[in-house]
Amino acid sequence: MLALINELITPLNLTAILTATCCSFIIGLERQYFGKPAGIRTSILICLGAYCFVALSSSLIGDSTDTSRVVGQVVTGIGFLGAGIMFNNGEVVQGITSAAVIWIIAAIGCMIGFGHYGAAIGITLLTVFVLFGISFLEHRFKKLGLRTDKE
Repeated sequence: MLALINELITPLNLTAILTATCCSFIIGLERQYFGKPAGIRTSILICLGAYCFVALSSSLIGDSTDTSRVVGQVVTGIGFLGAGIMFNNGEVVQGITSAAVIWIIAAIGCMIGFGHYGAAIGITLLTVFVLFGISFLEHRFKKLGLRTDKE
């Protein structure tokens, strides 16, 4: 059954699609739980989109095929998407972490597209640690967080 599904969705594969969905779901869940932009749905769509572009480009065979160009265009497109999520609120720029998360989710999708599942899972876990763990530390140790009072 799995072989039939993989044949139907070639050049994509079900294992990669599930890995991309799981990795981005985990990151998106953290974002959504804390009420940040780019929650579960957005994270999954970004990761799957990046995966699809890389998998499609990797399946092309020929002298003019260059998958690095596709990755470069994914980076550019995601940069544009990330810029749209940032905004200036007086003296403070907000949304920088959300933009960075969008970028790392696309990178995870690209890793999966090239077959680097272990690296993608590792970066997913590291990303969640950075998002959740550092936030926890910032709340525990006020010196690590942004200062809200002016001296």
